[in-house]
Formats: sequence, structure tokens, C-alpha cells
Amino acid sequence: MRLTGWTPLLEPPPMGGVKFVTAAAPHTSNLDFWPGLFWKWATRIPLHWVGKRELFNFPMGIFMRGVGGIALDRRRAGGNFVDAVVSVIEREEEIVLLVAPEGSRNRAEYWKTGFYYMAQRAGVPIAVTALDWQHKRIGIIGYVQPTGNIKADFAEIAALLKDVRGRIPANETPIIPRPDDAEQPAPA
Repeated sequence: MRLTGWTPLLEPPPMGGVKFVTAAAPHTSNLDFWPGLFWKWATRIPLHWVGKRELFNFPMGIFMRGVGGIALDRRRAGGNFVDAVVSVIEREEEIVLLVAPEGSRNRAEYWKTGFYYMAQRAGVPIAVTALDWQHKRIGIIGYVQPTGNIKADFAEIAALLKDVRGRIPANETPIIPRPDDAEQPAPA
């Protein structure tokens, strides 16, 4: 990785466990795939991502699984994607599940919140992962344990990513939760 000018980052996981959801941002270009793949190889972390079952048909399925893809049949989980992913997290002894919370490589108004609820329901931390093209560094820069206070937890994530720039800065999405989710009261 260093031969390409990139620096791999890997903040040690809390309590030594290797089981968490990673929110990788900012995801502004298809080219984010390559430093991400090199980071996975350099750190040997058990990084996986979830995709719809149809992406894993032969012959592309061989490649998809080889780079950490896990096929998910949403119908078997009653159509609830978050619950289906939580069941994947719960059945694995070690898993780092990669999610791009912006939901697109183009600018959006807010982050999608599925990654947050996946981590919260599975009882695992969120690994905040920087895709920093400005400083050519990639990897885990900190952890946030979901408390149920989504606004406060997102503010903590935003603080960790404040100096991180994507390949196309104009495509970066503000680190705020979907408005419907942000209005939910925090648990007492």
C-alpha cells in the first residue's frame, strides 16, 4: 500500500474484539474500491460487505465472494435488510462489516441510518473508517458505540471525520442522520 503513497490506518478495536460495523466515508467515487481492497489485504482484517443475492450469480459471484462479499436474500429475512444483516453479524465469531452510509457516490442530504441500527441491534461498535484522498490515508480512525441518541452519536462520528476529504469533495454528504430518525427520542 505504501508503494502507492497510501497510509493504512487501524485503530485497535475496543475490548480487543473483532466484531463491528464499519462506516466508511466519504464514499465519493468508484475508485474508492481500490484503496479499500488494498487496505483489507494490508491489514488482514476480516472485512466483508453485504450485497443482494443477484450480485453473486456465476461468474461474478466468484469475484464478489473473493473480495469479501456476502450474499443476502432479503426475502428470507422478511424483507427487512437491517434485521437480515444483524443475523449475519450475530452468527459470525469475527466480522468487520463494511457499509457506505452515504448510500451513493453522489452528494445526498443526509446519511442513511441502517448501519447505525445494525450495530445497535447487534450490540457492536461502529468503526469509523476514513477514505481520505487528500492525505492518502485509509482505515479505522475511531469507534462509536451506538447509545440510541442518534444525533449525539452522529456528532461523534462527524468529529472523527472532520478533516477527511473524499476523492470528489463536492460529492461528500453531510454527516447527519435521516431527519425521520433524528427526531426519534433517545432512550431514557
